[in-house]
Amino acid sequence: MRFGKKGKLSPRFIGPFEILSRVGEVAYKLALPPSLSAVHPIFHVSMLRKYIPNESHVISLDSVELGPDLTYEEEPIAILDRQIRKLRTKEIASVKVQWKHRSVRQATWETESDMRSRYPQLFEASDSIGSKAQQKGKAQVQE
Repeated sequence: MRFGKKGKLSPRFIGPFEILSRVGEVAYKLALPPSLSAVHPIFHVSMLRKYIPNESHVISLDSVELGPDLTYEEEPIAILDRQIRKLRTKEIASVKVQWKHRSVRQATWETESDMRSRYPQLFEASDSIGSKAQQKGKAQVQE
């Protein structure tokens, strides 16, 4: 079992973590999060890999507004796609949502009913576009 996950598809490396100190010739003490409190914080060099900086890992602190309990709420920007998943007895409508401060690749699929109840303003713009497209389609059929 590797860091709480088992199987051959478990991640080989997790992190990055800050190096707190060097312990001996070939070991380092890392600052691990509380979720890894059961893991010993000292690692041999062979178990570590150099962190290569990536700009997608950096979140600008100016754009994130934290609440008094140090949480923040994601805000949706746009609906990118729609789909209906068919189960045996019912159909579930889903929408692909792009979130503020996230790239298009990080968009998530959410249930349409939940998103309509929480963020109705997202659907006002897309519904008006859809109704215009339907009217245009009807006009073309009548000609």
